[in-house]
Amino acid sequence: MKVNFPVSDTLSAGDIEEHNVTIQNIRIWDDRPLLQTYRQIQSIRLYYDFNNVDVDRYLINKQLRQVTLAARELALNQLPPQANTWVNRHLIYTHGYGLTLSPVNEVTSEGLPYLLIKDLPPSFDADLKIDRPEIYYGEKTDDYVLVKTRTKEFDYPKGDKNVYTTYQGTGGVPIESFPRRLLFALGFLDPQILFTAYLSPESRIMYNRQINKRVSSIAPFLDYDGDPYLVISEGKLYWIQDAYTTSNMYPYSRRSSKYLKNKKLNYIRNSVKVTIDTYNGNVSFYMIDEEDPIVKTYSRIFPDLFKPFDEMPSGLKKHIRYPKDLFRIQVGMYKTYHMEEVQVFYNQEDLWQIPDEIYSDTRQEMQPYYIIIKVHEEIKEEFILMLPFTPSRKDNMIAWLAARSDLPNYGNLLVYKLPKEKLVYGPMQIEARVDQQTDISRELSLWGQKGSRVIRGNLLAIPISDSFIYVEPVYLEAKQEERETPSTTAPKPSPFRKSPSGGAGVSPLVEKSRAASLPELKRVIVAFSNRLVMAKDLDNALNGVLGKGISPEQLVTPLVPKTLGVDNLGKLALQHYNKAKDYLRQGNWAGYGNELENLEKVLRDMARIPKEEKQ
Repeated sequence: MKVNFPVSDTLSAGDIEEHNVTIQNIRIWDDRPLLQTYRQIQSIRLYYDFNNVDVDRYLINKQLRQVTLAARELALNQLPPQANTWVNRHLIYTHGYGLTLSPVNEVTSEGLPYLLIKDLPPSFDADLKIDRPEIYYGEKTDDYVLVKTRTKEFDYPKGDKNVYTTYQGTGGVPIESFPRRLLFALGFLDPQILFTAYLSPESRIMYNRQINKRVSSIAPFLDYDGDPYLVISEGKLYWIQDAYTTSNMYPYSRRSSKYLKNKKLNYIRNSVKVTIDTYNGNVSFYMIDEEDPIVKTYSRIFPDLFKPFDEMPSGLKKHIRYPKDLFRIQVGMYKTYHMEEVQVFYNQEDLWQIPDEIYSDTRQEMQPYYIIIKVHEEIKEEFILMLPFTPSRKDNMIAWLAARSDLPNYGNLLVYKLPKEKLVYGPMQIEARVDQQTDISRELSLWGQKGSRVIRGNLLAIPISDSFIYVEPVYLEAKQEERETPSTTAPKPSPFRKSPSGGAGVSPLVEKSRAASLPELKRVIVAFSNRLVMAKDLDNALNGVLGKGISPEQLVTPLVPKTLGVDNLGKLALQHYNKAKDYLRQGNWAGYGNELENLEKVLRDMARIPKEEKQ
């Protein structure tokens, strides 16, 4: 569906109120710095890790909230050598535990994400519940484990002690008989399975626990999205994995080899949604596109494998989302095939492109992003995936594409075309304005002089009413030294001797803090029409750019002390000089002139330093 989007340079108080849910769900936490932060503040122990950060939406305290969440999985490769024993790897450290969840738009006074689910055991600051936080099947669970053995499994750390458990589910395969143990020992080339004394008649072996490998081994004829995501539903944890039917033999169609494991294809449909129970490992394949002829054929061949989409639990249906891999392929095609006039298409007169953005200090292609907005003629907000377009070799915005995720409109694509006769700033033009805004550019440069790294986050174009606002978070990242500290949680008995808690002993661990830094959200930049403001938080930046007023302490305050020594000012002057040379080589005269102005200001500051301070 195509919609004309008449861009307005004004936003009224009524517009803001009407789109308040969208504004309250603007994402200011990017997945890369957020993943680093989660790892630093919520890994808790050396043997836990977060693989990636997922974006979803939940009804929290009766409000629709866009959130980020990450599963806390075991990372046994991070165990020190003395703890990396067969018993630990296969009998004791069997599962991850819980997750971390935070709203996309909230930040603490320390610049950290505000956590709604955190810690071990999980604590909740929202009306969400998890009765089964154990993660036996995940993205990092590569090895097999044995459960219901004569030793207890490690569950989670609690203070200076460990809590142990015994598996209560139906996952895995019984391994009570000698022939079965022999077969699995041969299959895994591991004689310990055959000779260990820890197995009991109730013991079970779990394998193929890595979810991508698990679903691929069940249905290898499907292709799978690269980003499965975790979902909370009815007190349990599930993974949702998007699956595709593909072909490279569809008539009269151009092939694409981008994004889906570089596979060449000219037919793709997101026909199947796969769910994986993190506790029992149960896998279900639901046909969301029952009109797809390929999946209809597969369902006749494997009638017990595929289920109608209507049979998916309602709690999981609320969390299906349009997959990014498919959207990227469609965007790549549509930037050429949006042209409908034969002559225009033949001459390639109206090509579009995916815009670039600045992430940290690197120019990169903009990535699709999830937001909550009201789409065309709808009165209720919904969860969509979107990306703007710019004309080929130009930086102004010309259109944007949205994919709907909520039922009953799942999968519908909307193209919003902007008026060609009016300049609408594109992402790189906004990035250039940030660079050329003297106060902001200078403050960011000064910040980087203090031994920290400034990360300019993903730039988001947010449609509100008939207008766009741009939002870009700014993070501060400081390097931390790696250090070793003795663990206070690992029991000390021999690895093959039972501990007093009933579990096999675990070798003492040495906790090593990760050498990664802790990114903190320090500023938010908001642009609307010809106005651009940087403030300490999103609300004040929005108020400033929309003309609602802004408290003086929330404006672009110095990020480092105002008084800099001559050495630091000299470094800053050299930085502006080098940037000016770069802009000159690129033929960017506006950037060149702006950097010369910044250089002049720094030189004037140096001239004002008292003579005794220069010595």
